[in-house]
Amino acid sequence: MLKNEISILGAGLVGSLLGTLIKQKGFNVDVYEMRQDPRTQTKDGGKSINLALSHRGIEALKLAGIYDQIQDDLIPMKGRMMHDLSGELYTQPYGKEGQFINSVSRNGLNKLLISHAESQGVNFHFDHKCIDVDLNETQVSFSNGQQINSEVLIGSDGAYSMLRQKMEHTDRFNFEQYYIDHGYKELKMEPSEGTFAMEPNYLHIWPRGNFMLIALPNPDCSFTCTLFFPFDGELSFKSIQTEGEITSFFEQYFPDVIPLIPDYVQQFQTNSTSSLVTIRTAPWNFNNSLLIGDAGHAIVPFYGQGMNAGFEDCRLLMEWGDELKFDWKQLLPTFSQRRKPDADGIADLALNNFVEMRDHVADERFLNIKKVEARLQSEYPDVWLPLYSMVTFSDIPYSEALRIGKIQKQVTGQLEEGFDPGTVKLEPLIEKFNNLMQGAR
Repeated sequence: MLKNEISILGAGLVGSLLGTLIKQKGFNVDVYEMRQDPRTQTKDGGKSINLALSHRGIEALKLAGIYDQIQDDLIPMKGRMMHDLSGELYTQPYGKEGQFINSVSRNGLNKLLISHAESQGVNFHFDHKCIDVDLNETQVSFSNGQQINSEVLIGSDGAYSMLRQKMEHTDRFNFEQYYIDHGYKELKMEPSEGTFAMEPNYLHIWPRGNFMLIALPNPDCSFTCTLFFPFDGELSFKSIQTEGEITSFFEQYFPDVIPLIPDYVQQFQTNSTSSLVTIRTAPWNFNNSLLIGDAGHAIVPFYGQGMNAGFEDCRLLMEWGDELKFDWKQLLPTFSQRRKPDADGIADLALNNFVEMRDHVADERFLNIKKVEARLQSEYPDVWLPLYSMVTFSDIPYSEALRIGKIQKQVTGQLEEGFDPGTVKLEPLIEKFNNLMQGAR
């Protein structure tokens, strides 16, 4: 039986990045993955939702020394571009001038991370499906008959983690799984005359109240479009299935999309529909085993932070590991305890942002509040940082961003109806904010 120093289950984005970072600390690392090597596959498998890479993820990639290699594959998105029912467009910047998030291919990034980790000396084992874990012995059994023991075992094997399933049967392990009522279906918008069919440097949103369509750009000038739609109900995946129903639905709610995706009916009928889950667990460690990324805290994608949170997990594990001289007996529970509040914070933020994206971005009052917040940030940059900027463009812990964001909402929520965002007096808002922050302490 093989005896490994550090074993990682899952060679996805988090597992492959973590392998590099731990190897750079001088440990021997083996990564086990149930899939075939994605670099040998001609067709992308598994999830394909485009990802939004932002500050937290970038910092972890820089730490691993790979950020420079992926920059050419990133497409900057400087804000949201909303499409109303009549086809009119209006934009909302994500942050200050020069701030943007980046559209990146999940599969392309995964391949780069695996190759980079291998170049650092990380050992990858594909076609190794984990079927059992002995938590007391830190032993893993695979479907090919192989078994391994490890000094430390880390599960980065996603929302349906086998390691977590074993932890669920231990004493005092807390587990919560929550599926929202909406699922998602992807549609591909091909290039038009060799270039992007829409403005590429925005995240496009068709907000329609209880559902929405979004589109992110790809390096090949296509867009990956994702419809977030209820599973059941009068307007739902269940009620809209025939060609006539799909055509009528798009003609009513997404008429400007029809000429951009001519085969939308066929794609709608043949592309799979997937669910969206939030998973909360505690603790993330048991003996010498640890959960990281989606295995411990899967979230819905509406803040664009799933990958970024997982990458930040990796960076913080390394930072706290340095503090504790990589005494794993101390590090694993310390990581679980210190990181858990932030995992819960971004889970709440992501669920809340779904409502904002599908509904509020089309609301005049909401948009005017955003304009006031931009003025506050410009004139009081040391006091007021909007919630989105805290989450996306800073290292402020997610739980702290959530706390401050609630206070900011109290302040802006008291603006009178029909206010003019350009003439609102800012001093009273800052004074109220400071008072509430002091009271919160």
